[in-house]
Amino acid sequence: MHIIITTTANGATRRDRVPAAQVTLDLSHFLDRRVGTAGSTRRATARRLLRVRGVRQVLAACVAQAQAYARAAHAPERPLHIAVGTLTAEHAEVTSYLLARRLRRRGHHVHLAQA
Repeated sequence: MHIIITTTANGATRRDRVPAAQVTLDLSHFLDRRVGTAGSTRRATARRLLRVRGVRQVLAACVAQAQAYARAAHAPERPLHIAVGTLTAEHAEVTSYLLARRLRRRGHHVHLAQA
């Protein structure tokens, strides 16, 4: 199945920014600016984000939603749009990367985009 993950910052997962999203993942309540990313590699930032309580569970729930959508009759012809929003662009980018990696491991074709 084809999945498009759109990354937004400043908690901007509203319909006016990402109108086509069927799934909205807003992690701005989990992550704040104190989970620093300055001068960090993507891997180091990912490790920091995954240590925040609840983030792994939210990512797993989103993967489960995508898996359920993939089993629907219309899934082959219509892509699933997922919007990922956090407080900072760096957090949103790394969170989208983590979600995409999990979905690709399950055989989905994933495209990352920015709003």
